[in-house]
Amino acid sequence: MTVASVSMPQELLDRIDEFADEHGYTGRSEVLREGARNLLGEFEDKQLEDRQLIGVITVLFDFETSNAEQRMMNLRHEYEGLVKSNFHNHVGDHQCMELFVLEGSLEEISAFVGKVRATKGTTTVDYSVTPVDSSDAVV
Repeated sequence: MTVASVSMPQELLDRIDEFADEHGYTGRSEVLREGARNLLGEFEDKQLEDRQLIGVITVLFDFETSNAEQRMMNLRHEYEGLVKSNFHNHVGDHQCMELFVLEGSLEEISAFVGKVRATKGTTTVDYSVTPVDSSDAVV
């Protein structure tokens, strides 16, 4: 198996190690492999392809230590045809929450979520996707 080196904050590494211990994983590599497989498979749901979708994306970031807020504004403008609504709120002492409501294809929503996740300084990116077309397919 190929070895890959990954940089991450010590706090995250500690959480991964603790998770591995608590859930019976053989080590952090097993946790990271499973996490990577899950992340890569998130938007590969065949039942959602070629359908009109609504996506709700929630982003948390520390506004004092990152430029994530500026990046969120840039993404909102870059994807103005996809972003139907956007809400910004202060949470706690140092965090902001950005909520996006998107309407579009799986490919478009996936690209947007990918860019949000790639934004340095985000602490949490959570989302859900729901079909809004009249297809009879069960999701």
